[in-house]
Amino acid sequence: MPSINMLSSAEKVKGQGVLAAYIEQVNLVKNGLQDNFKVSVNNFKICDIMHYHTIDFKFFLSLPFVKLVGTSVAYVHFVPDTIDNSLKLPHIIKELVYKYIIWFYKSMDYLVVVNPCFIDVLKKYEIEEKKITYIPNFVSEENFYKYEEESVKKIKQKFNIPLKKFVVLGVGQVQHRKGILDFIRVAEKLPQIQFIWAGGFSFGKITDGYKELKKIMKAPPKNVMFLGIIEREKMNDIYNIADVMFLPSYNELFPMSILEAMALKIPILLRDLDIYHNILFDFYLKGKDVMEFTQCIENIENNEKSYKLWCKKSWQCHQFYSKEHVLSMWKQFYDKIYHEKNKRKFRRSLNEK
Repeated sequence: MPSINMLSSAEKVKGQGVLAAYIEQVNLVKNGLQDNFKVSVNNFKICDIMHYHTIDFKFFLSLPFVKLVGTSVAYVHFVPDTIDNSLKLPHIIKELVYKYIIWFYKSMDYLVVVNPCFIDVLKKYEIEEKKITYIPNFVSEENFYKYEEESVKKIKQKFNIPLKKFVVLGVGQVQHRKGILDFIRVAEKLPQIQFIWAGGFSFGKITDGYKELKKIMKAPPKNVMFLGIIEREKMNDIYNIADVMFLPSYNELFPMSILEAMALKIPILLRDLDIYHNILFDFYLKGKDVMEFTQCIENIENNEKSYKLWCKKSWQCHQFYSKEHVLSMWKQFYDKIYHEKNKRKFRRSLNEK
């Protein structure tokens, strides 16, 4: 039976989407393809397929040995463009980090992107399109689902949120790229609504805008609550008290938080970015600025028919990224690269003869 080794250090940094994506993908493949592949996690042994979920330098150093025996795959969770406004680094360090990221990707036999628009982004870095495959993120309904009303009441009481209060939720690292300042501005225009942000400074003081955002977190508007980094096992509690998920990010790939919220039929409001058009279609609300965001939230808060419509659309998008659909994509991909590896081995053996 072909073997896959999943390699990651994502668990070292809490509250980031890479960790959530890694957990979901590994569980999906381990449980769904157990009859087709033998899957191990962070094993020292070189397997037929070495799947790198993070870009650790120790993983990079292993590549010459991997290529002698197996096939290398990297999950592309970010490119220099997406982290440019996330971390505040000295210019020289930033240049070295960016070059290393692309070097790492170029060294792989195959790459998997979670958003099809990033195929063109990688091509700009002179990475061949034939080595890039699009497979979307996935969220399990076993981890993210609606609670009974009584359980929701208890969670609201825990956070001192009135039971009838309309709740808008933001999820992600606290950084400028996530649109935190617009999140605050919209909250100030809607004092009757409770705004909650689940997430913190996963990368500490090197986070872009750390001082400014830290100051806001210490003294937010009365209707804004910053919960800090929430363990993923407890995030379903937070989604269950939300009426809307609002993520005004300026740059993303495919946030896991969107899929998590959709599993609970929560309407999604996002900044109108091109990257969402081919992955979320017309299943989400969109706005370009504070005024449009405010209008969207007011509309679904005050219009029950509209609110139910966007709940339905959220669920339809969740079903599009079903377990069966995404799992079949992974099986097809792993089968393909395993057989291509064997073909290369066979050709080499013929040449040696």
